[in-house]
Formats: sequence, structure tokens, C-alpha cells
Amino acid sequence: RINGLPVLRVMPNEGDPYDIDAPEPSYDLSGYRNPEFDTNAYHFTYTSLKTPTTVVSYDVTTKERRPLKVQPVPGYDATKFTTERLWAKGKDGTKIPISLLRHKDAKPTGKHPMLLLGYGSYGILYTPSFRNSVLSLLKRGFVFAIAHIRGGGEMGRAWYENGKFEHKPNTFADFIACAEHLIAQKWTSSDKLCVQGGSAGGLLIGAVINQRPELFGAAIARVPFVDIVSTMLDDTLPLTVIEYDEWGNPNDKEVFDRLMAYSPYDNVAAKAYPPLLVTAGLNDPRVGYWEPAKWVARLREHSTGKGPLLLKTHMGAGHGGESGRYGQLRELAMIYAFAIDQVGK
Repeated sequence: RINGLPVLRVMPNEGDPYDIDAPEPSYDLSGYRNPEFDTNAYHFTYTSLKTPTTVVSYDVTTKERRPLKVQPVPGYDATKFTTERLWAKGKDGTKIPISLLRHKDAKPTGKHPMLLLGYGSYGILYTPSFRNSVLSLLKRGFVFAIAHIRGGGEMGRAWYENGKFEHKPNTFADFIACAEHLIAQKWTSSDKLCVQGGSAGGLLIGAVINQRPELFGAAIARVPFVDIVSTMLDDTLPLTVIEYDEWGNPNDKEVFDRLMAYSPYDNVAAKAYPPLLVTAGLNDPRVGYWEPAKWVARLREHSTGKGPLLLKTHMGAGHGGESGRYGQLRELAMIYAFAIDQVGK
């Protein structure tokens, strides 16, 4: 990985090594099945926020690339859209990458509604891969972006470790810095910015709206891990003990104080919180349904904001939301409808 992006490097038997060029500034790729040993062709998959997943055959001697298979997307014209790689400056000076997708005619006017995603935990990569559902937002004037914040693995092991344990506040500060950068670059404005995260990304959303509620026009938290102190103190839950490696053990006073400092539930105060949509699953073994329920109840008690604070509990779902193709589409439609209603008008 170089600057947060994967790179394929060819190591010839003769001559100097070279990297296979990528045609876009933000993308994802990985090796594909290569069953033949005696060949000059290497197969890999390539995708970006605007490019459907494509299996590429690359001739390592001539450097010629040939698409073998492209994910079918009926009626889609990739030439109408543009991807960009932006860099925000973090609170401590660290540069944080942002992947952005927009319609090619969209200009930085400060008037575009935007959906900004973030996660930043467990060293997980938030890849800028193709999401055909996002096209419905872009057709309604949205700009779409992903903040590759610390706690994830995009920039290597150190990127992950600088976003966990005592460094966890970097995750939240990075996301706020990305939001501020996108606003400063006039890709959106505070009242047009909708942010979204799920699970540990829901903890992210809860933390940043506690810290900077005025920065966001709306927020979406899917199965959010927001009552972190209570959960991490209950070692009868199935994941608590193994989660000590990610968050720490709050039976240690230092760790307890650290978690209390950013726990979304425990830091709710009398503030004008942005409109919020929260989802939960009755059968969720990772984030108990009571966490989002308690959080929304406390927000409703304390918030001075005018927007709705909504909770949707799926009575037959787990951590991944509704199952099945149509169930997932229904949930996604609800989420997008909320974003459009709050910031897309």
C-alpha cells in the first residue's frame, strides 16, 4: 500500500521492478485467480467509487491490460462521474485521505448535499469500491465521500494503532477534520452534510455529534456501539473479553476513565443535536439492541435541536440488518430517504 492505496508491483527476472499504473486517483484492487503458472498474463480485480468491479488481464511484458469481465450495471454510464482523492489536515498535523465521488458537472459551490461515511476501528480497510446504490443519491445532487481515518488499516499498522486504546480520540478528531475540509473546499456545507457509520462506526458518529453537533446537518448510526463502558464492564456478553484487545479493560481505572471520556451515551448533554436516524437489531449478538435504545432515549431527553431523533429496531435482524436482497434494499431505502429528507432538499 502506498498513500493508503493498494499497489501491484511486478518483479521481472531481468530489469527493474515497476508498479502497475492505476487509472484513477482513488481505487481498490486485489489479486484474482491465476491458475496458470507458465504465462505472461496476471489477473487482478479493479474497482473504484465510479468503476464497477472489473477482472483485468495484465501482460507483464507488454504492460497491456485487457478487461475480462465487468460487473453489469444496467443503464450506468461511468463517464458521467468523477472520483477524487483529497487530503485533510488532522488536529495534530497528520494528513487524512478522503475518497470522493461526484457527478462530473458538480462544482464546489458549497451547496451540494453530501453523505460522508467513516469507520476507523479494528484496522479494517474502508475501501473506495463501487457501490451501485450510491448512484441514486448522486442523481439527486449528492456528493459521496469516505473518510479514511486512523483506527482503520488504510495507511498501515501504525495507522491502526494510532487510533486505538489511548489514541482513540484521533479517530474522532480525524473525522471532524475531514468534514471541515470538505466544507472548506465547498463540496458541501454544515447544514447539507449527512454523516453515517455502523457498529464501531456508530460509536464514531455518536462521539463526533457530542463534540461538534453544529458541524453536521444529519447523522445516521447503524447498530451503533454507543454504551461502550457498560458493555465492556459486562464480561457475560459474548464479545466483551475478546474486545479488550481493541478498547481496553475498563476494570482498569485508567481505561475506565479513558472510555468514559468519549462514550457517546455517557457524554450526551444539553446540545442542539442534528437530526438522527439510529437502527438496531433484536437478535444482534455484537451490539445489544438496548444500547441504541438507551442512547436515543437520553438524546431525546437532553437535545435542544429541532430535528427528529429516530430509532428503528429490526425485530428479526442481527448485526447486519435485514437479511435477504429485498430486506437489505428496504433498509437502505429508508436510510437514503432520511438523508434526502434532511439535507437533500
